[in-house]
Amino acid sequence: MIGLGTYAYFWQHSDRVPEPLSLIDAFEDTRAQDVDLFQICDYAPLERMSGSELRNAAGAARDLGLTIELGTKGIVPEHLTRFLEIAEVFDARLVRSMVYGPDSHPSLAEAETWLRHAVHAYESAGVTLALETYEQLATADLVGLIERVGSENLGICLDPANVVARLESPRACIELTAALTKNVHVKDFAFARQPGWVGFTYSGTSMGAGLHDYDHLLATVHPRERGINEVVEHWLPWQDDATTTIRTEREWTRATLEHLRSTL
Repeated sequence: MIGLGTYAYFWQHSDRVPEPLSLIDAFEDTRAQDVDLFQICDYAPLERMSGSELRNAAGAARDLGLTIELGTKGIVPEHLTRFLEIAEVFDARLVRSMVYGPDSHPSLAEAETWLRHAVHAYESAGVTLALETYEQLATADLVGLIERVGSENLGICLDPANVVARLESPRACIELTAALTKNVHVKDFAFARQPGWVGFTYSGTSMGAGLHDYDHLLATVHPRERGINEVVEHWLPWQDDATTTIRTEREWTRATLEHLRSTL
C-alpha cells in the first residue's frame, strides 16, 4: 500500500507557516489524494495527546477509511510499551522506531536486551516493530541485531537515503536489508554544489530527479508482493517563504505519488 506520512507534511505542520495543518487536517488531505495509509511518524504532539484526543484522531482516521501506522525514536522498553498502547487506539499494525532515542544511546548488547523484552508484547498484539536504517548505526549492525532477536514482528524500516551520511551505499543498504524489510520510506535525494563550489549539500529532491534507484529497490525488496507499505516523505529545505515552501512540498508529494502509481 502506498501511504503518506507526517514528513510529507513537515512544513505544512510547522509553526513557520501561517495556518499549520493539524493531524486530522493531514488525514483529510491524504484521503483527498486518494491515499489509504498515513504514518504518524516523529510527530511530537502525539505523545502529548490525552486519551480522548487520541481516540478522536483515531476516530477521524477510521471515518476517512485510513489505515494508520506510527513512528517514534528509541527502544527503551517503557517507551515501546507506550507506543504499543497508542497503536491499539489507532488499530495500527506497525510502529517504526530507531535504535537510538533522544535520551538513550544503548550498546548493541543493551539494545538486544531491550528488544527481547519488548518484542513479546508486540507479537501478542500482532504489531510489527520496524527499526529504521540511518547513519548513527551501521546497516550491518542493525541487521545483525534484528537477526539475533529473531522475531517475525521485528524488522527494518528501509530508508536508504539516511545511510549516505555514514558513507554507505544506498544500493548496498537495500540489498543487505531486503529480507528483513517491513516498511519503506520513499523519497529522492541528491547532492548539489554549495555556492563557490566549496563542498556539497546533500538534500531531498522531487521523486525521479535525484539519485534514488527506486526500480532497484522494487526489484530487490518486492514490497508489493510482500505486502510492505511504501510511505512518502521528503527532505525539503525551506524555500525562503511559506507560500513557496508549501507549494513545493505539495508538488513533491504529487510527483512522488505519480511516480509510485506509475510502477504499479
